[in-house]
Amino acid sequence: MSIGPVRLNHAVLFVTDLARSERFYVDVFGMDVVIREPRASAVFLRLPRSVHDHDLGLMGVGSSAPPKRRGGIGLYHLAWQVDTIDDLEQARKLLTEAGAYTGESSHGGTTKSVYGVDPDGNEFEIMWMLPREDWAAYASGSNVEMLHLADEVSRWSGVSTAGEIH
Repeated sequence: MSIGPVRLNHAVLFVTDLARSERFYVDVFGMDVVIREPRASAVFLRLPRSVHDHDLGLMGVGSSAPPKRRGGIGLYHLAWQVDTIDDLEQARKLLTEAGAYTGESSHGGTTKSVYGVDPDGNEFEIMWMLPREDWAAYASGSNVEMLHLADEVSRWSGVSTAGEIH
């Protein structure tokens, strides 16, 4: 028997500079601050269209904390889903402007993704999921390819998938 979760509800990150990280997630992701808890050096944020009480918690630990080491034990990245391929194209632009863009890829016939890092080096993925009926042979495999975002926007512009149950 397993626990049986249906999806991830929220994530909490340790950050060195709470105010800097709050600004990043508010400015780049458009999140709203729902709770500030100064006694715990914490802030909780929610995405504008979220159904959760919060989507991301930030816990300030100060600048003396050891830096995140890529490839070390712990969280590799968070994946944030957008509704349309057009939103993904906009995310790439905003991440580039914020100096947070690190790359992009196509995961075969299931998702298209851009990647970035927050001010503490926490990695994240912004991904758009193709309509389920178009997953085809990729639904159960792992396939990472170069993303040709302009071609994908041309093909999928305006197609909304965030409301689909996968």
